[in-house]
Amino acid sequence: MRRTSGKFSLRELALTLWNEGRRPVVPLMGYPGLQLTKTSIKQNQFNHLVQFQTLSRLYDRFHPDAMFFLMDLSVEASALGLPVRFPLDDTPSVEAHPVRTLEDLEPFRKIDILGDGRVMVYLETLRHMRAAFPCPVGAYVIGPLTLAGLLAGANELAMQSILDESFFQGILEFSYGVVLRYAQALQEAGADTIMVLEPTAVIFSPEAFRKHLAPLYRELVGILDDVEVILHVCGNTHHLISEMRRCGVAGLSLDSVVDLPRVARDGEGLLLLGNVSPVAMLSEAPEHIYRVTYELLEGMKDYPYFILSTGCDLPQDVPLENIEAFFQAGRDWRVERQRKETKAFAK
Repeated sequence: MRRTSGKFSLRELALTLWNEGRRPVVPLMGYPGLQLTKTSIKQNQFNHLVQFQTLSRLYDRFHPDAMFFLMDLSVEASALGLPVRFPLDDTPSVEAHPVRTLEDLEPFRKIDILGDGRVMVYLETLRHMRAAFPCPVGAYVIGPLTLAGLLAGANELAMQSILDESFFQGILEFSYGVVLRYAQALQEAGADTIMVLEPTAVIFSPEAFRKHLAPLYRELVGILDDVEVILHVCGNTHHLISEMRRCGVAGLSLDSVVDLPRVARDGEGLLLLGNVSPVAMLSEAPEHIYRVTYELLEGMKDYPYFILSTGCDLPQDVPLENIEAFFQAGRDWRVERQRKETKAFAK
């Protein structure tokens, strides 16, 4: 299913398969593929061929209905020159948060992140994906609030949002500009979908979200006019759902602590992705994963715009048997629904 622009549409895919009695199955996975290529996290984050091979092996093993590249919340921060620690077999972490005043942002304003080597890794990985995979391909960008938190420190940023609104708004606008620059490059590289990763937003009130974040997301959607923008916020976001619905994005990716059928009952036709627990995927038996996945599908059976996914990115050590169980539940549910509808029609 493609848009008229030539882009794949996850929303159209979800509706088409729902009308056929099926669901798109798209776990947020990337790092478990390292088990298939015997490579390290660092190798995948610094080499586009290694990362693409990891994703290609995952695709051939599971045949998901869409593919995202590796989730990495440090890409934009490291491109700006923030000190980032890169363990061989763990995710990167930003080690310092140097911005305390708006003047501290001046050196960063001179940096074009598209000249950074790791940014190029992800752009090249996406080009490989676009050429190889016969399905929607997706990318991630950090959210402007979360990037601002990496620049200033999340706790400091939260305090300044109350004590010094001019500083808070200034660093947020700067971060938004960085995210927009990267997102436009991802659009040009062939992304069908861009997921904005905004974990820091969970601490906001609905009023703060509406005032500070919603206008930025809405503008991002307008500029990326032929790419579907999905918003992902970790944690319990029930207090933000109404505002997230209204900020212009095509869909929401919601964490496992969110009651997804409850969100779906509120309707409004927004694309919903989720939300099997990555922790369960890591620690439970395949039989448990199959059962909870099937139960989620049953709970969402009357909502057309749903994509079966995970509540967040899957860790590297998730047993591949659990991913198999996740996909098997999705496929079995499709078959069972079709069987029931065929019997009902025959009567």
